[in-house]
Amino acid sequence: MTAPAGSPPTDLTELSFTVTGRIARPVTEVYEAVADPDRLSQYFTTGGAQGRLESGAEVTWDFADFPGAFPVEVIETAAPQRIVLRWDGESAVHESGMTTVTFTFSPLDGNTRTLVTITESSWHPTRDGARNAFGNCMGWTGMLAALKAWVEHGINLRNGFYA
Repeated sequence: MTAPAGSPPTDLTELSFTVTGRIARPVTEVYEAVADPDRLSQYFTTGGAQGRLESGAEVTWDFADFPGAFPVEVIETAAPQRIVLRWDGESAVHESGMTTVTFTFSPLDGNTRTLVTITESSWHPTRDGARNAFGNCMGWTGMLAALKAWVEHGINLRNGFYA
């Protein structure tokens, strides 16, 4: 028997999402804007980032609009193509209570532009899991817009945006 149209799938074990954006800069420059804490602090972690995103590192991100440093575990890096992180996530499936964030950086148009893809998983397929996933989806979409504005034009979109 199949579920009625519009019913949630019965085999859904976790929630995840993917957001993408194109930045008009070479892939290495865009990768460094995420991996380098000084650059990341210019447009995203407006309260400051401590530590470079390198495999095995634990760094902290602080947001002026959401005070308090967040620990971020760097699982894997492959410059300038990929960064994989873990950080605390409410309603997370993983027994550690953490979600996984994967950034991929793909050169476009002869490496004059970069496609940035951010995927975050995994939350329980519950109301609380969906609320947390949707909130983080909004956050990563905002991060991509802020990344583009800062790397291409030197503008900090987060300044005053959330608070």
